[in-house]
Amino acid sequence: MKKGTRTTIIVIGIIALVFIFFAVFTDTEIRIEVNTNSKEAIPKYSTEGITSFKSEVAGQDLPFSDAALIGNTLYISGKGGVLPGTRTVPEDPKEEARLLMEDFKTTLERVGMTMDDLVYVTVYCPDLSLYSDFNEVYRSYFSKDFPPRAFVGSGPLLFGLRFEMQGIAVKDL
Repeated sequence: MKKGTRTTIIVIGIIALVFIFFAVFTDTEIRIEVNTNSKEAIPKYSTEGITSFKSEVAGQDLPFSDAALIGNTLYISGKGGVLPGTRTVPEDPKEEARLLMEDFKTTLERVGMTMDDLVYVTVYCPDLSLYSDFNEVYRSYFSKDFPPRAFVGSGPLLFGLRFEMQGIAVKDL
């Protein structure tokens, strides 16, 4: 067997193992097709069962999805607290935090989840002196235990945001 052919088979095998691992732990069907008529065997895959959507707040023109639902797990992109229909950040940091949390709550509700389904959250903030302002608002959105969370000091955020939050939610079946 030629060295190049062996390497190609090993690479395809590794890719197949990654997709199998992904399918087993996310309840997603994955199909791998290999074009055997080509000199280079390039795997193609389908991720049926992934639902991605955009929120009304962020706008439809941004080059990413606001969230992706895979099985019973929702991955939520970074969100900021902007005035609806705009990318304007309110002057009051607590109002910004409230708008961010409302957008998160709305995103979760679109797939039948609540804030209590969040299992991990990361908050980015360029001004760590706003930690208590954010927490004051954040606390009011949970009825059970708070999810694990990182509050990370960051550089400047897009649109002049003071807070950006991303998270993962899992719905009990």
